[in-house]
Amino acid sequence: MLDALVTWFNERTTTEIVWLGIGTFAQLLFSMRFIVQWIASEKVRRSIVPETFWYFSMGGGIMLLAYAIHRVDPVFILGQAMGVVIYSRNIYFIYAHRKNGTPVEPDVRAGAAKP
Repeated sequence: MLDALVTWFNERTTTEIVWLGIGTFAQLLFSMRFIVQWIASEKVRRSIVPETFWYFSMGGGIMLLAYAIHRVDPVFILGQAMGVVIYSRNIYFIYAHRKNGTPVEPDVRAGAAKP
């Protein structure tokens, strides 16, 4: 098993290995949004989407889009590009509410669950 892994890496260029690392890190970053959402929901005992979810979504989405473009995968590119648009819009809403002085989710920040 280890020999096969070493052989696989030896057959790859440095650029391929770097892109594999970028893609793996991007997927890990993207997956963190679900962990953040799960922990936040458990704390208030209801389903919520915390602000951090959108930042992990954006970071992971942009990196995965770059990886998809590198791989020249039109299905992957389309899926990630649409996601980035949606994440951008949600982050815009967060900043627009903050600018207007309206709390994004005051019950989440206070740690209290709504009835």
